[in-house]
Amino acid sequence: MNQFEGADIDARAAAALITATSDVALLIDGQGVIRDVSIGREESAIEGSDGWVGRHWLETVTVESRPKVLAMLKDASNDALIAPAAWRQLNHPIPGGGADVPVLYSALPVGKQGKVLAVGRDLRTVATLQQRLVDAQQAMERDYLRLRQTEARYRLLFETVSEAVIVADASTLAVVEANPAALRLFGDGAKRLIGRSFLDSIDGGSRSATAALLSSVRNAGRGEDVTLRLASNGHEFALSASLFRQDGGALLLLRLVPRAAAVAAEAARMAPEVGLLRALDRLPDAFVVTDLQGRVLTANASFTELAQLASGESPVGQSLDRWLGRSGVDLNVMMGTLKQHGVVRLFPTTLRPAYGSPLKVEISAVAVPEGDPPCLGFTIRDVERRLASGTPGGGRELPRSAGQLAELVGRVPMKDIVSETTDLIERMCIEAALELTGDNRASAAEMLGLSRQSLYVKLRRYGMGDLGGDSGS
Repeated sequence: MNQFEGADIDARAAAALITATSDVALLIDGQGVIRDVSIGREESAIEGSDGWVGRHWLETVTVESRPKVLAMLKDASNDALIAPAAWRQLNHPIPGGGADVPVLYSALPVGKQGKVLAVGRDLRTVATLQQRLVDAQQAMERDYLRLRQTEARYRLLFETVSEAVIVADASTLAVVEANPAALRLFGDGAKRLIGRSFLDSIDGGSRSATAALLSSVRNAGRGEDVTLRLASNGHEFALSASLFRQDGGALLLLRLVPRAAAVAAEAARMAPEVGLLRALDRLPDAFVVTDLQGRVLTANASFTELAQLASGESPVGQSLDRWLGRSGVDLNVMMGTLKQHGVVRLFPTTLRPAYGSPLKVEISAVAVPEGDPPCLGFTIRDVERRLASGTPGGGRELPRSAGQLAELVGRVPMKDIVSETTDLIERMCIEAALELTGDNRASAAEMLGLSRQSLYVKLRRYGMGDLGGDSGS
């Protein structure tokens, strides 16, 4: 707006005043009707303000702001001079139900005809900042409440736990805090515990190992538990330590467990492992654990018996490849599969005992890379009798499927598998020809492209049918 129509002030002065001091300016007549609207900045534009001209000022604000409008109009009409007036926040509703626009107004009389100039400052940016501040304060209060609740839970745990727990400064080893269980352990020395070095409460013979543990935890974050003796009463405890950080500093959390209880706990923890080792040692199948290079770490009694080791001879330290059928082949194949898949199932091979003939075996294996140390586990099952069952005269039965052929790989040389496969195909063709010709061997020979004599040779070879007669002769 360049000027207020009908005003008793200089147009340029009014325009300069409005531009410099306000985001919104309203020229209102003596009846409170808006006669002109000026928006100082584009970002201060209020949606729907272009329709305010000709409407009463009360109609452009929310219900709760109308008393303020009446008060401002009254104050402006009673004051004939342009003087500092009270600022009041009015809210303008937005068509369509949007958020109200807050504007801080001051109303000044203009001229001598009862006209009023209302200048306003857009408070939307301030309101947004205030809302963000409120949200941030509420978030901080919620975080503070959760922190207090967490602290209360851990404080209750620290005070009521039956284990002796001590918090010490990582650099000076000065005791910062000790729970009631720890104070009871130190007896009369508990009064001098807080604020002094933890090592001062330890018997002289235990200080070196304790200091080494605390130094290791402080520098590397971990260390092996040690046994210490208290200086006050001579009682022995197992000490474990862990490092944590707080308020920019490092602290040590020390746990003291009576030595007898620690031994009992360790025995209870090891009990399942001991039972498992005993079960594996008595397993009827051979069981071997090797390192990642195939060197034997341990083996059960069944493996010693299967390999026919001499009395007192141990397989530990030797390569498992020593006893497998194809030296340098089978173990490498299995280790490659374990590296790729982590498991091997029913791998067929032979085992060479120290005395006697090789035995046909099946091997299943698993890789344990997360073990300490990483290792490979092998179960070896003697299948010599299983493979020999149902084969009269000890001969090998011809395979009936591709799966059976695959099972022969590793047990039988490839040339023998090819020969047996050829025999299988010949036998199947002869059986099919005899079935199609109604057991007429002459017709079957012609169908197969063989002479009758050649067919008889093959029938005799495969033990098929009575050769005393010929239905085709």
